[in-house]
Amino acid sequence: MAIQWFPGHMHLTKKAITERIKDIDVVIEVLDARLPGSSANPLLAELTGHKPTLKVLNKQDVADPERTALWVDWYNAQSATRAVGLDASDPAPARKLIDACHLLAPNRGGMAKPMRVLICGVPNVGKSTLINTLTNKRQAKTGDEAGITKLEQRITLADDFYLWDTPGMLWPRIVVVESGYNLAASGAIGRNAYDEELVALELLRRLQTHYAPLLEARYKLGLPAGAMASMHDEDLLAAIGKKRGAMLGGGRVNLQKTAEIVMTDFRTAILGRITLETPAEFEVWRAAGALADAEREAKKQARENRKKKGSGTREP
Repeated sequence: MAIQWFPGHMHLTKKAITERIKDIDVVIEVLDARLPGSSANPLLAELTGHKPTLKVLNKQDVADPERTALWVDWYNAQSATRAVGLDASDPAPARKLIDACHLLAPNRGGMAKPMRVLICGVPNVGKSTLINTLTNKRQAKTGDEAGITKLEQRITLADDFYLWDTPGMLWPRIVVVESGYNLAASGAIGRNAYDEELVALELLRRLQTHYAPLLEARYKLGLPAGAMASMHDEDLLAAIGKKRGAMLGGGRVNLQKTAEIVMTDFRTAILGRITLETPAEFEVWRAAGALADAEREAKKQARENRKKKGSGTREP
């Protein structure tokens, strides 16, 4: 299943960023620390690629700390980029973002040359919560669903520090299949854009591989040691449904409700501190996605060429 979600207001966000970026000194991209590669927007990189970027791995308090460290190092190794892990609800580390921006743009500051920062990210990464923490007031709407912020707004953090907040934005076509699943599992994609049962199955497969003890501790299925990691994902989902009482008539498991339970447990960190990808894994996924996309484009071009020949249209 290919997961895609690019509603109309995201086109407006793209246009707003394109207009705003020429006056911006630093871009802050807020990422979900549980999926730091999948939540990095490649379209945003195209729009802002020439600007210094601060990658904020938000929600680090619910992510795997060892994997967060790997991702911070991976991003810090990139040109004109700094990365920090952050829990947006904690005011102390949030203030260090201002200092990080000045390190990326050391010639900006003071009333003559105020720092101008664009903050952006995919939906539901905690960007609005971070802004409210930075300003010590409720500047931005927050909520546990994708697409809360709809309009750009300017926020003054200091007399010489201006922050432009933009709505959460994905990209028109997600070519990395695993990223689509991870974004859906995290709540970054609207619910109508994916099948919750399929996303829950993919999430369980990933958790079985890397976090089987957390699954056992949460759902207490009473399986022999190592059995949970080797279960078929559909059998595991059904077993969780039975254990949690998500049943239909005739002894059938309500798989839809069970899928919601599993994803809610992940999103709220009831399962524990989890990161769904490492830099090495993501690079493999991205390469495979790029190859598949190139093959798709080649097939599309071949079909168009055949249509032209069939219609008698001469190619230029």
